Amino acid sequence: MGTMKLVILETSDIHGNIYPISYADNSYREAGLGKIAPLIRKERELCPNILLADNGDMIQGTPLLYYYARFDRHRPNPMAVLNNRLGYDCAVFGNHEFNFGRNVLEHAVRDAQFPWLAANILNTETGDPYFGKPYIVKKYQSGLRVALLGLITKYIPIWEKPENIVGMRFDDPVEAAKKWVPYLKDTEQSDIVIISYHGGFECDLKTGRPTEALTGENQGYQLCAEVPGFDVLLSGHQHRRIAGTEIHGVTVVQPGCNGAFLGKVTLNLKKSEARWVVDSKKSELLPVKGVAEDRELLRLTDDYERDAQDWLDRPLGRIAGDMLVHDPMEVRTHDHPLIEFINRMQMKASGADISSTALFNNESPGLPVNVSMRDIVSNYIYPNTLKVIRISGSDMLQALERSASYFKRSTGGPIEVSDAFTTPKPQHYNYDMWEGIEYVIDLSKPAGRRIVKLDYHGAPVKMDGQYDVVMNNYRSGGGGDYPMFRKKPVVKDVPVDVAEIIANEIIDKKVIKAEVNNNWKLIY
Repeated sequence: MGTMKLVILETSDIHGNIYPISYADNSYREAGLGKIAPLIRKERELCPNILLADNGDMIQGTPLLYYYARFDRHRPNPMAVLNNRLGYDCAVFGNHEFNFGRNVLEHAVRDAQFPWLAANILNTETGDPYFGKPYIVKKYQSGLRVALLGLITKYIPIWEKPENIVGMRFDDPVEAAKKWVPYLKDTEQSDIVIISYHGGFECDLKTGRPTEALTGENQGYQLCAEVPGFDVLLSGHQHRRIAGTEIHGVTVVQPGCNGAFLGKVTLNLKKSEARWVVDSKKSELLPVKGVAEDRELLRLTDDYERDAQDWLDRPLGRIAGDMLVHDPMEVRTHDHPLIEFINRMQMKASGADISSTALFNNESPGLPVNVSMRDIVSNYIYPNTLKVIRISGSDMLQALERSASYFKRSTGGPIEVSDAFTTPKPQHYNYDMWEGIEYVIDLSKPAGRRIVKLDYHGAPVKMDGQYDVVMNNYRSGGGGDYPMFRKKPVVKDVPVDVAEIIANEIIDKKVIKAEVNNNWKLIY
């Protein structure tokens, strides 16, 4: 009886992190593909049987990739350049792959020397897989056949701009897996079947009890529970660190985000009659902390990086006053000049007199006295555009209550963030702050009944009244669990990145005054 070892390596949610730096100030950071590379090389030295896959959200997320997508597309996509050199076997589409539009995505797919997979992205006319390949089968010298099926969360149409996904249908990944896994076992005669799913887990990994609303965004647990016949689930999207876990006999792994960990699954196999079967398996995370980045690899993209750094440091204008983020909780509990400025810019660009936006994460530094493009993209990290949608007063109240649920109910102590916005992954970007209305949030009340004042132009908002509100395209489609915004009439579409709107205002005005009007407040 023969034996062998197969090692499956996964990156996921790299989000364009190539260099081990924080672009806000170029400080060193224990993350990035440059630090992942030595780990991959070492695993190849230790085991000849490797399968290397990226699980999505590869080509968006850093100023380098933003600069490339907007101004530098005459060269190959830098992520494809590096992953080609690293010898990736395949990549799976993530939701952020679509953010820069069809041209950027299709360019990245063409640049790659490996296939991109998505069995549940179908052509709306033919019903065939839109990008051609739903899976790969890799054959090894021992005769081992390993299939990897690519799947993506079906939630894309809720988040993405319609023009970026024209002609695509996003089917349920569980139903797609039920169709393809038997095919991979029987027709393709695969010994091992892996699912690489750009999605996370909607249930507790041990008990199976739901940990979030079962919306269909994260169906990882359901895949393991309802789809028989596959061995390993590579997951992502939630930015969680998951290893050493099995669900209904399926080994699962999720390597966090930004290239801080490499996911690894080891399968010890034995020959049983004519097929290879799993004798034992385990999953683990390999940290990049302390690993020296691969400078030889990074030389392939150093020209991209130099151009992006030059663009980032171009001076734009000045801030009069203090628009820095000294404490993110302070920003979310009191009217702040940064949020006021972004909302005002959204209103100016759209013509709407009501706006909402968020402080996307706790690393947002705010704007210093002398502003460069680096400062803007360090705060406004997504390539969002704007939409003005027409909503009712009731919709507005529901949206404000959703935002107000960001906080735990006050018991007289320090204000704390609700677990629903931190677990299983931080969702600070789903707490919105509004301009153009006056409102009060009472944290002593239970979630759902916290908005105790809601006025527009000095009078109470009418629940059956109609109001035009500008917000980013992600939120206008209901993203972030704001279903009250879905399918609302679009009054105006502003197809310019918000970061560019902010930059153009600073360039035009030269000096921006940091100010607030205190149109909202928290009480507790």
